[in-house]
Amino acid sequence: MADENIQKPLQFEGHRHLTTRLLLATLTGRPIRISKIRPSSTRPGLTPYETNFIRLLDSITNGAQIQFSMTGTTLVYRPGLITGSAEGLGAMGGVVRHEIPKECSRRGVSWWLIPLALLAPFSKGAVNVVLHGEGCITAATTAGDVSVDTVRTAILPLYKNFGIERNIELRVLKRSCAPSQGRGAGGEVQLVFGHQVRLPKTLHLMNKGRVKRIRGVAYAVGVSGSNNQRMIETARGVLNKFVPDTYIFSDVSSASLIPTYSKTEPNSKTKGAVGFGLSLVAESSTNCLYSADVASPPQGGTTPEDIGKQCAYQLLEKISHGGCVEVTAADTILMLMAMGTEDVGRVCLGREVLGSESVVQLGRDVRVFTGVAWGFRGKGGDDEEDEIVVSVVGRGVGNVGRKIG
Repeated sequence: MADENIQKPLQFEGHRHLTTRLLLATLTGRPIRISKIRPSSTRPGLTPYETNFIRLLDSITNGAQIQFSMTGTTLVYRPGLITGSAEGLGAMGGVVRHEIPKECSRRGVSWWLIPLALLAPFSKGAVNVVLHGEGCITAATTAGDVSVDTVRTAILPLYKNFGIERNIELRVLKRSCAPSQGRGAGGEVQLVFGHQVRLPKTLHLMNKGRVKRIRGVAYAVGVSGSNNQRMIETARGVLNKFVPDTYIFSDVSSASLIPTYSKTEPNSKTKGAVGFGLSLVAESSTNCLYSADVASPPQGGTTPEDIGKQCAYQLLEKISHGGCVEVTAADTILMLMAMGTEDVGRVCLGREVLGSESVVQLGRDVRVFTGVAWGFRGKGGDDEEDEIVVSVVGRGVGNVGRKIG
């Protein structure tokens, strides 16, 4: 009889969109089975950073069951209750310390942070997680991951639209850049998310307004602070023509020291990866946010002027796509809408954003998990840009760990 009550897992194939599917499974309580994970690759199965993310998921939930096949090409995940960083769950004083080893340095730490922040509002208790280690990269990466600064200034503020705004903080304890071959990063960040809700509010975000200010952070890790000034000057040279209210902060820090684990010199340490980068955020009159993020490549050879110009043009391109949400934050907004109150929420997106692979696949996956499809219609009006209004029906499941009220 017990076997009959076990829910059959939803079937998926391939490694793409793995984190999104694990998040949807955890939020909806639906078990999933993902097969054919890189079956024809020279290294089949899950990568080190994917297994590391599953470990993080396990540390903030209780009762999850995770099974891998012998080759690692099949994963069965039965979600547990999102408990947060409660006492006794591998935590030290209510803080979960999660290490990202050197093998995971292909991805930036935002690859872990953005899904973690999505789960945090639905947790039973507060979430307080420190991510650290030789694979912890706080800067933007060539794989397309944004920097910690963009998560802090362009993604976390969006939670305010859903009535989630208290006790949310993202601290950069040690900065790091993407390391070259064989080196470590050694970054450290702390996410404190203390505002848990029963259900997110229904969102109606239709008017993008006009961009009124641009803010940013230029960071230099283990290199001269003059790189920051050169990036800032070049970026302002491009952006001041459009928005005079442009202010970019400068953050100079030394590179992290990483143990060498040498047998002859047990206490010896080596410098972590060095580099510089720029994160920019444009804010509109209706509090819509657009971000851009560029960092120096691990192999070097790029001048600060190139980084500044590239980041400024990337920001202008994001704004030109139109809509109220840019592509970096679209998954966060749409997933919170799908998990919200049983009501229809609406958000205006540019065609470029709506047509991106991640948003299209998220729409398909949400339909599999919730049985509800999204609605689309043209915005109409005199706008030159092609903008689409996306209607999302909230599932109304919300946070099962919290009492109603």
